[in-house]
Amino acid sequence: MSPNLLLLVLASAGLVVFAAAQSPVEPARLARPTPQQYVWHEQERIMFVCLDPATWQGREYDNHSTPLSAINPLKLDTDQWCRAAQLWGAKQILFVAKHTGGFCWWHTETTTYGIKETAWKGGQGDVLAELAASCRRRGLALGIYVYPGDDTWGAPMGSGGRTKDPAKQEAYNRVFRQQLTEVLTRYGKITEVWFDGSCVIDVSDILRQHAADAVIFQGPQATIRWPGTESGKLPYPAWNALSSQDLKTGVATAAHGNPDGDAWAPLEADTTLYNHNWFWSAENEKKRKSLEELMDIYYKSAGHGGVLLLNSSPNTDGLIPEGDLKLYQAFGREIERRFREPVAEVSDRRGSSVELALPRPSPINRAVVMEDYREGERIREYAVEGYVDGQWRALATGSSVGRKKIDVFPPVQVSRVRLRVTRFAAEPIIRRLAVFHVTELSQGGTHADGATTPASGSSLDSSGWQRCGAWAPPSFRDGKAALDVDLSPFIPQPGQYEVRFEPTTDSSALRITQLTLLYEGEAATPGLLTPLSAPHTFNVNRTAQVTSETTSKLQVELTLDGKPDGEGTIWIRRRPTE
Repeated sequence: MSPNLLLLVLASAGLVVFAAAQSPVEPARLARPTPQQYVWHEQERIMFVCLDPATWQGREYDNHSTPLSAINPLKLDTDQWCRAAQLWGAKQILFVAKHTGGFCWWHTETTTYGIKETAWKGGQGDVLAELAASCRRRGLALGIYVYPGDDTWGAPMGSGGRTKDPAKQEAYNRVFRQQLTEVLTRYGKITEVWFDGSCVIDVSDILRQHAADAVIFQGPQATIRWPGTESGKLPYPAWNALSSQDLKTGVATAAHGNPDGDAWAPLEADTTLYNHNWFWSAENEKKRKSLEELMDIYYKSAGHGGVLLLNSSPNTDGLIPEGDLKLYQAFGREIERRFREPVAEVSDRRGSSVELALPRPSPINRAVVMEDYREGERIREYAVEGYVDGQWRALATGSSVGRKKIDVFPPVQVSRVRLRVTRFAAEPIIRRLAVFHVTELSQGGTHADGATTPASGSSLDSSGWQRCGAWAPPSFRDGKAALDVDLSPFIPQPGQYEVRFEPTTDSSALRITQLTLLYEGEAATPGLLTPLSAPHTFNVNRTAQVTSETTSKLQVELTLDGKPDGEGTIWIRRRPTE
């Protein structure tokens, strides 16, 4: 039997036809994940657990107003937390063992502000120990969030662990290093370590010795990245690779993605269950997201090749509220309903074209493409096509694939589906190509493409620039001007923002000789303010939660070469990252 006839027989039997591979565009010298990164990435879904004295205060940050005797979560049940995670398919729990206020949920002698000083279990309880045991029983991995700063030491939010009083720095360094060592050595295998907002304290030796199987979020040893938004949605394309120089800043985001980069750091899309609140309160519980919103988030996190980190908020009893559990269950079931049974699929194929013959002509409206990213991000551009009325018709196109790309398109009746990789860095390795027909899409404002309709009168974050400051001749003395720009009204939530200095006249004369980002009056961690390629334009990374009490400021020193004075406008906008 000739090869062509054999292919025809296979196709008519509903089997797969795939084209011979093209030659690579260039030799494959691509960044690749470590085994630890691969295992972490394959989890796809992780559940945050945020519990803190702030929970008792109805705040996002602990202000130390709650007596330790009042912190007594009598019904706390870490098995319930694990059940909640498994309801929506999460494979790991990431526990906030210490937040900005410095309260520790494990037994430690480094502080008198922790669970052992409370009435819970007579001061003998250890929440981290109970959670670790629950995770082991239920087959869940465990990650740890230990905030590098600590209000009890005067190392405020956004400091990365730098104390306001330099005389305290060395002592606090010892305390934090001991705390980190304790949580990494007492509770079994830890698969993820979170340094929210980066870490300026050197803990590289501790991580090498005690966290060899863990991925690291932010800090100089980072191996995974924050997208730059807490929406739970990744921009597209969302590349796993980037330059090692960017990664070592400790605060690299999705904006630094580069498929030709020499380092690998996948993206973790974190978001709240309550709209923009991490900690429980009776009022926050009313802000619970809808199932439609969660599905939109899933499409744009896991469906853009990343890992979804969805929060849970135990209440003052220590339990995740019943309404949250019902939503988690509905979320897990909906993902399963949509993607459990493909109309047709194929796996483990090499080459720039893969053709899939359906058992019979069928409607489809979803395609899932996965590449074997253990060999790097080889796919750079692709098209999904359907055979309709005797000809191939484009259904979707894209660029980055990585672990998974979910494409959404209007329903179409096809007999065959073809994936064509139109640009690649090395021979594509197709891990999976699957097509689905998902019904009952348009509910509660969710479009068939998975995008949620903005509320009436709302505007997108990236809609445009807003004026946030200015300078004028009276600002200058001897050709220099010192400005103090309050960004707080223009930064309503964590994320990445662009700030641009626009001279009214000669821009070539403008020099910015000093620029400092302040969080709550203190200099922010290095790397949270970086120059962009556009002239006089800077990226501001607001990693900390925004409340009515928080502030973000820029202190700027302007110099106009050869001119005694000048004028201009300062603009700000949310960076378009989704």
